[in-house]
Amino acid sequence: MAEGNQSTVSEFILAGLTDKKELQIPLFLLFLVIYLLTVLGNLGMIILILLSSHLHTPMYFFLSSLSFTDLCYSTIITPKMLVNFVANKNIISYQECMTQLYFFIAFVISESHMLAVMAYDRYVAICNPLLYNVTMSYQVCSRMVGGVYSMGFIGAAVHTLCMLRVVFCKNNIINHYFCDLFPLMEIACSSTFVNEVVLLCLSAFNIFIPTMTILSSYTFIIASILRIKSTEGRFKTFSTCSSHMLAVTVFYGSAAFMYLQPSSVSSMDQGKVSSVFYTIVIPMLNPIIYSLRNKDVKITLKMLYEKSFS
Repeated sequence: MAEGNQSTVSEFILAGLTDKKELQIPLFLLFLVIYLLTVLGNLGMIILILLSSHLHTPMYFFLSSLSFTDLCYSTIITPKMLVNFVANKNIISYQECMTQLYFFIAFVISESHMLAVMAYDRYVAICNPLLYNVTMSYQVCSRMVGGVYSMGFIGAAVHTLCMLRVVFCKNNIINHYFCDLFPLMEIACSSTFVNEVVLLCLSAFNIFIPTMTILSSYTFIIASILRIKSTEGRFKTFSTCSSHMLAVTVFYGSAAFMYLQPSSVSSMDQGKVSSVFYTIVIPMLNPIIYSLRNKDVKITLKMLYEKSFS
């Protein structure tokens, strides 16, 4: 954070999601409920997978990693956002802002690649079931998850270091509900050309590579589904894939809308709405989409419930 001393600004004011007073309390209650559901869903899923030995498979290993990622980046943003609804001014220090920026980017990049890893896992399970245990061994899965988080934290370090070289002087009001790249570049006094180039390149990489992996995986999955003679089998497999693709579309769509365009074209008000989807709504929905609709999870929950009350 040494380069941060170049800035004359020592703290920022987060403008929040809206400046309409009559919406503050309703939005506070809404996002509080969403955050509590997010914590309950993701933390509950992690604990459930840890406690249930028959869920110690590659698919649920990735699900627990996804839940951990969702829980982390939601916690980095939402509590500070809730403060903004009830406080006169939501002040965040320069150091806190850069820290929030770093961990947010790290976990969002990790989420992007984790979705791709999960799609590949489903490809191997459906298209090469006989080789599944060998291909997706514990060592391979651990390396995949390690690689996902490595890309996330390295990418976040690059973005944050580029932001640390930017000078902030007069305007310290961030037109957002958390410290994100575009809102920070908007109020910069120095040139942000390098930041925009790095942002465009890394965002394209972190969206293009996972998207191609997901599309390739699902192309083979759909081909395998069409070869299934049983209508029930087709429907069951396709239903799982469609749920995954829905979440992928919302996540990558909102992220691409926010980041894959020049800052001169991007509207911060539109960006806020887009950000709400992948920072607040998606972490709440993922446990439902990937886990709570899963038959094995339902059976495990029922077993634990019966055991606790027996």
